[in-house]
Amino acid sequence: MRTFLQVLGNTLIANVTTSFLWFALTFWVYLETRSVLATGIIGGAYMLFIAVFAMIFGTIVDRHRKLQVMIFSTVVTLASFVIAGVLYLVQPEAALLDLGGPWFWLFSGIILFGAVIEHMRNIALSTTVTLLVPVDRHANANGLVGTVQGVAFMVTSVFSGLAIGLLGMGWTLVIAIGLTLIALVHLLFLRVPEPKPEPEGERAPAIDLRGSIAAIRSAPGLFALILFSTFNNLIGGVYMALMDPYGLTLFPVEIWGVVLGVTSTGFIIGGLAIAKFGLGKNPIRTMLLAVIGMGLLGALFTIREWWVLYGLGIWAYMAIVPIIEAAEQTVIQKVVTFRRQGRVFGFAAAVESAAAPVTAFLIAPIAEFWIIPYMESEGGAQTWGWLLGEGDARGIALVFLFAGLVMVVLAILAFASRAYRLLSAEYQQGAPAEGESETGDGVADGGDPASETASAGAPGLSPGAAAAADELDRSASDPRR
Repeated sequence: MRTFLQVLGNTLIANVTTSFLWFALTFWVYLETRSVLATGIIGGAYMLFIAVFAMIFGTIVDRHRKLQVMIFSTVVTLASFVIAGVLYLVQPEAALLDLGGPWFWLFSGIILFGAVIEHMRNIALSTTVTLLVPVDRHANANGLVGTVQGVAFMVTSVFSGLAIGLLGMGWTLVIAIGLTLIALVHLLFLRVPEPKPEPEGERAPAIDLRGSIAAIRSAPGLFALILFSTFNNLIGGVYMALMDPYGLTLFPVEIWGVVLGVTSTGFIIGGLAIAKFGLGKNPIRTMLLAVIGMGLLGALFTIREWWVLYGLGIWAYMAIVPIIEAAEQTVIQKVVTFRRQGRVFGFAAAVESAAAPVTAFLIAPIAEFWIIPYMESEGGAQTWGWLLGEGDARGIALVFLFAGLVMVVLAILAFASRAYRLLSAEYQQGAPAEGESETGDGVADGGDPASETASAGAPGLSPGAAAAADELDRSASDPRR
């Protein structure tokens, strides 16, 4: 657990650094060019590349030791930021901000590449929970992961704008390079016990889609869980597209960034609550109840144009997010064999990351050209005024209302599904064995979470930790190893 906490702290530094520079780039480009198109392309490209590369990252994580993956990711990110820094030194700002020239896209693309590669660490971090943390503490550890994400979001929201406003893009790059270097040096002194993953054939594909699907199919109902999370992210795209415009109708732009920073403490509180109390006996049930609460919250926190209601609603919404994320991670860590968890996490990240931008790109024009004008008309005000009141953003409030109600309905339908019952039973039965079946899929044994050999040698450990301990024991007893 001590090693896991060190890995977690290192990941916190890495996440803060890449988010800090990425947000700062977006702020800098918009302030200097006033181009919504440029910032939209940058943000959309970031989510798109995560969706494209997540499965590759998951395959890499499964085929290499997790610490090596983290070191590799950090080295590439550091190199990218250094190259961006050199470009900033040798090219005038006017050239870097010329949207019609090559230097803007090269400079932004290099920072984008470094930020996307860093996402590989997050997939590796999810698997280190299985590797280093006892099974009965997985939910608590995932809560700490949510806390780290909350801290990163809060720090980024507040300090990226301050860095660009007070220091400029050059010194912002210097800070990012320095923090990334600190994270790399710390990683080099860490020791994570893990046996070397065994190769899976001579011609293993770079994107092991078949292996990902096989691992998902080995746990009945797991694909439905990922699909449900995807639907949840589709609705989350509504909030991604419209939360800022609604907030900017209630707050000055200078205050809105502070509001986001303060409300992001909800991430931290939610993550700490899970770290303390866990997710209960059935994390899937906990997740669906949280989704119902999130849907009701999303439907009601803009029912009146009150800044207090909106601020408290965002805070509560962010406090619920870690519950849903931790529940999905906890289930995957228990029902998927350790050697394939990276691919499953990568597959889930790819599908879910692609969902929110799709909705965001669709809902923004629909809201702007249809729903908002409708609510500003006399007919819309008469039809919905009794429920949504009056104000400048009643059209956005109407979108939030229906998106939240759809989320509630989806969660209720999920409760009644066969997939929910199968996956709940699979989770209660136990974790998959570390050994593979003849078909190559993990097999749930219903007993101790580790395999028979690992269980005998290290009872109570997670599958990865037990296997690692067993490997170290063999190494110590055999002088040839």
